[in-house]
Amino acid sequence: MKQVVPSTEYIYNVTDDGRSFVVCLKNKTCSCGKFQYEEIPCEHAWAVLKRKSLVADGYCSDLYKPKAVLKIYEIPIYPLPDVAEWVILEYIMYDEVRPPKFKRPPGRPKNKPRSKTKRELLGLKGKHTCSTCGVAGHNRRSCRNRPQEV
Repeated sequence: MKQVVPSTEYIYNVTDDGRSFVVCLKNKTCSCGKFQYEEIPCEHAWAVLKRKSLVADGYCSDLYKPKAVLKIYEIPIYPLPDVAEWVILEYIMYDEVRPPKFKRPPGRPKNKPRSKTKRELLGLKGKHTCSTCGVAGHNRRSCRNRPQEV
């Protein structure tokens, strides 16, 4: 459920699933970007139009209206003749089409090596200590100070 809160006569704040969107009916914009990009009301603008009981026709681009759609198909589209009857210009007919210069290698692309940290560049390493005796320089497996098992 979208909550619509008016700010001014044309600007509204629409809350949808915890996210807030600003809709301006005068400029036909929404902060989600769909209203201005597609030039038809987005879901947030629809919520505002529904709350104000407005018709969406005035907020849609003329491209979506029936007159514009019919005008697009007003120009006849003629079918192409058989391939043998096509007229192809000579410079196009003999133009050599070459394959791409580089072929993409198969498999996953190799990653760039990661940049080393300051610690790695300076050669500083942490000192490991044995978990059995606590002395540095070896680990538990190679510990000589291990208690004897009886």
